[in-house]
Amino acid sequence: MAAEYVQQRALELGVIREPKIGLLVLGRERPGFDPEWGAHVARRVRATMAELPWHLHVPSDNIADPPALERAVDSCRSQAVTTLVLVQPTISDGRLAPLLSRLWGLPVVLWATTEKPSGAMISANSLVGTHVMAATLRQLGQPLEFVYGHPDEHETRYRLRQAICTTHAAVQLSGRTLGLIGYHAPGFVDFHADPVFLSESINGQLFHMSTPELIGLINGYTDEEIAGEVSELSALGLPIGDGIAGDGGPELTMQARYYKAFCRLFTDQRFDALAFRCWPDLPSQTGHWPYLALAKLVSEGFPIAMEGDLDGALCGRVAESLGIGPVYLTDWLEHSRNSIIIWHTGAAPLQLCEPLGAENGPRLGVQFNSRRPTVVEATIRAGMDATVFRLWRCGGEYRLTALEGGTTRPDRHRMATNGRFETHGVDVREWFEQMLQLGMPHHLCVVQGHHADSLQRVARLMSAEWV
Repeated sequence: MAAEYVQQRALELGVIREPKIGLLVLGRERPGFDPEWGAHVARRVRATMAELPWHLHVPSDNIADPPALERAVDSCRSQAVTTLVLVQPTISDGRLAPLLSRLWGLPVVLWATTEKPSGAMISANSLVGTHVMAATLRQLGQPLEFVYGHPDEHETRYRLRQAICTTHAAVQLSGRTLGLIGYHAPGFVDFHADPVFLSESINGQLFHMSTPELIGLINGYTDEEIAGEVSELSALGLPIGDGIAGDGGPELTMQARYYKAFCRLFTDQRFDALAFRCWPDLPSQTGHWPYLALAKLVSEGFPIAMEGDLDGALCGRVAESLGIGPVYLTDWLEHSRNSIIIWHTGAAPLQLCEPLGAENGPRLGVQFNSRRPTVVEATIRAGMDATVFRLWRCGGEYRLTALEGGTTRPDRHRMATNGRFETHGVDVREWFEQMLQLGMPHHLCVVQGHHADSLQRVARLMSAEWV
């Protein structure tokens, strides 16, 4: 039952947001070119946008001058629009571009439509007008995504969805409150979170809390207050593995405390991403690792990471905002020419694991080293298309990389979360050394599907170096 039971609670609570689209139809004060063709394209644009699975706001059918653009942007802000899509079915006034940059200031999608496929007359000049606007915006430092094509074409619709998702994901990294509990795990300096860098690079606020504050929350709940969380964990139906006595009742109770505390921090402190120091603090003071609670949280779409890896949590936010999550945060345990053993200590999202009841399916267990509860022993499901990726800070800038491939059956059983990623696009040994020289941290993120192109577009939109 495990994966089927998981809800997208991060979305329900507003921690992760779906795109809300503002469609700005840029027009002309006087008809020109082929008005009938322009009107036809505008109708097809609106129909195509209406078919997308997100909220759509269209403030005007014809934004032709600065006051109209100001009203349209104000209207989009009042509707909590996250992503602007600008289309000019016939060429609009290029003088609107600097004003748009000043009014919005965030990444936008520019969509140029096609000419009428018959007749000698230039019917729209949409691509020229969009080119003018794009060049102006880029010279002003405004990030953007570009789409070209008729709204009825399959390729256009695919690129439009991708552009909206990547622009939305980049916007969802900017101006956020980022929680850090404790510090990075001992010696894991590659995860160090710099509040000044976060502010300067993504306009982020680092909100620092102590581990005792978290433990105070964990221990402060009555049994009645966590009864619902205990029931939810029990309903996952995870079998009891080695090292856990009885029915796992005490372990589920403690994991419910962890789970409720983390959820409360997301909602009360309005965290947009959260990292916490798990070892050695938590198991030494509570007697329990928090990894069942963490597995449930990442399965539900929360951008949260262990060992103080805040950029790892931001990777989760990128993936969930793109709609490609959940994320398995993994160590790089060993590798060969074409494979990586993706192993970590027992908190993988249930959707990426072998099915419940399978030989290597999820089950409750104890941590491989200290033998304390509670982790989720599991094997990453074989036969998936997959992407490993990572966002990190180095040399005064953000860097982002991704590698596409697939998952295969591991060569042997390993305690905790065991998996194998295989690729034939590069020599993994050489790629690892290249990323090592660029400072890539030792956690990678694994998602289902091939998404390197989308992630590269997010990197460009957030001014990160793609490596």
